[in-house]
Amino acid sequence: MTIREPIIPAGQEFSYNRLHFAPAFRVGSTVYVSGVIGRGADGVPDDPAAEFALAFEIMATTLEAAGAAMSDIVELTSFHVGMDTIGEFAAAKDAAIAEPYPAWTVIGCSSLIDPKARAEVKATAVITSEK
Repeated sequence: MTIREPIIPAGQEFSYNRLHFAPAFRVGSTVYVSGVIGRGADGVPDDPAAEFALAFEIMATTLEAAGAAMSDIVELTSFHVGMDTIGEFAAAKDAAIAEPYPAWTVIGCSSLIDPKARAEVKATAVITSEK
């Protein structure tokens, strides 16, 4: 039987219990990670580089809860409020994800769930071996 389960890492229960979406969903060896913004307990950092690094840290934690790793990512989609911080975003992505690089789609948008957020990123990962 194929594994099909929502992934709810510690500290992300609000998303599932109140907003009714899973931070990630695992189906067999594929993990679908919901959109992540770089928001911590103190909100979205003022520095875009810190915001984007935090988003990828949250994504890594979510993938680990599913038995996956950043190296398992095969596809990224990022949503950006303006493109003026794309360089900082790309640097955070490159620091978090090594070769082989995933497919990546960049989409501009007018706003995100947190008005201070500059980008949101979602991913699909395929687990190549149990971690």
